[in-house]
Amino acid sequence: MLSWALLFFIVAIIAGVAGFTGIAGAATGIAQILFFIFLILLVISLITGRRAP
Repeated sequence: MLSWALLFFIVAIIAGVAGFTGIAGAATGIAQILFFIFLILLVISLITGRRAP
């Protein structure tokens, strides 16, 4: 999921440089949402402590 967030972040940077502000804003928003979902899942994973036996 973090890779998807980075992909949308790169798309936002390229679109911003090219002048497509609408696309850049949308890609930035998607990247932020995916990053926060990743962080929440990471914290849940660390709390539950799933380890191989």
